[in-house]
Amino acid sequence: MELTVYLAGEIHSNWREEIKEKAKSLKLPIHFVGPMENHDRSDLIGEEILGEQPDPVFRDAAASSINNLRTEILMKKSDMVIALFGEKYKQWNTAMDASAAINLGKPLILIRPKELHHPLKELSSKASVTVETVNQTIKVLSYIFEEK
Repeated sequence: MELTVYLAGEIHSNWREEIKEKAKSLKLPIHFVGPMENHDRSDLIGEEILGEQPDPVFRDAAASSINNLRTEILMKKSDMVIALFGEKYKQWNTAMDASAAINLGKPLILIRPKELHHPLKELSSKASVTVETVNQTIKVLSYIFEEK
């Protein structure tokens, strides 16, 4: 059995690579997908496809519709979602993706530092599992494949 896992969350740090490397080192049969991690490409994809937009609001709207389509398709094809809330960035997209996973009935592992317990308590109560670190996430993933 191979799982497809959507990795939702900020694209400014290497947390995705850390999860992928650790899963690979444990030989977990997981295929990872997620949002466009090239921030400039993500922001400019609307203009790249639809042409120059009249102002930044239209540019953001054009890019958002294409990025939302990508997220919807990849998340629907995924077996589960991992959503990371870090400490550094405002993470509205992570909250949106985690909520979408819940609405789609996808199992959700929510990673959030202890300091974000209170602001994320409702979302955390809807997640399948809430952890504080990438290492704890890997332990959950490993447990899924344990046979004995």
